[in-house]
Amino acid sequence: MIRQTRRAFLASTAAFAAAPALAQQPGVTTLVVPFPPGGSTDALARLLQAGLQNRLGGTFVVENRAGAAGAIGAAQVAKSAADGTSLLVTFDSHAVIPAILEKPPVDVEKELVPVFLVGTAPYVVATNAGRPFKTFADVVAASKDKPGSVRYASVGIGTIGHLAMTVLAKRAGVEITHVAYRGGGPAMNDVVGGHVDLICGSAALITPQLGGGAVRPIMQMGRNRLDLLGQTQTAIEAGFADFEALAWWGVFAPKDTPAATVARIADALKATISEAAISARLKETQQMTLVLGGPDEMGTFFAKQVQGWGKVVRDNGIKAQS
Repeated sequence: MIRQTRRAFLASTAAFAAAPALAQQPGVTTLVVPFPPGGSTDALARLLQAGLQNRLGGTFVVENRAGAAGAIGAAQVAKSAADGTSLLVTFDSHAVIPAILEKPPVDVEKELVPVFLVGTAPYVVATNAGRPFKTFADVVAASKDKPGSVRYASVGIGTIGHLAMTVLAKRAGVEITHVAYRGGGPAMNDVVGGHVDLICGSAALITPQLGGGAVRPIMQMGRNRLDLLGQTQTAIEAGFADFEALAWWGVFAPKDTPAATVARIADALKATISEAAISARLKETQQMTLVLGGPDEMGTFFAKQVQGWGKVVRDNGIKAQS
């Protein structure tokens, strides 16, 4: 009788002690993607969804909140509870928000904290296969001969592709005409159709088009050549010393999110992306070089991106699309 009473007491005590822990289990965590469905950032978030759910518990959902170069979705996360239940999964344009928008709805440097740097991929310049350009030097020569005659597409004003080409043209002392599109699909369609001469886009946008022979890569902007573009010179090799332009993917949380929570999420992200199937998918579909950097590495990288591209925007008086 005494043993039964003691067992009952211990069982009830254990249940009582466990109750707060159960109450603290996460409910729904939202992965906010500040772009429309179908892009590389959306694909990344959906790859992360199940792995984070398994490792952190609760339910993870992906929500697309597009607009204002990614600032609308970023603002939503910034205004959310700082408890790890709202995360921003974003792309390289995040670093341009402070400079490109006259009145951004969010201060991305102060109202969000870095959590994780997933990886990077170089921007690539490619040409319609019917054009004579074999290298970027050919583009420079044609632009010197007839200023403004060469036209290039980007996925929008103030995007990294636009800013990178602005820097290259300025350093080469030539005028290259920019044609802005609202998205990679329309931009690539016009390059393939011969309506513009070049496109500057991420490797994820350019490389799927190379197999058909309609476009030809002429320069990549990483420090090292991608395996898939082993015959294509880098901008540094082309004479643009120390120049690189990278697409990147990262995760942020609202400011004041506890450091322990940020670290726990970063660990779960690293474990998820390190899964063989997921890492292979990102490398193959996005041409991504995985970084798997935690909060400090993400913060340092992001600060350099904000400073570098912000200067390009300001120095060239670039304004966002309305």
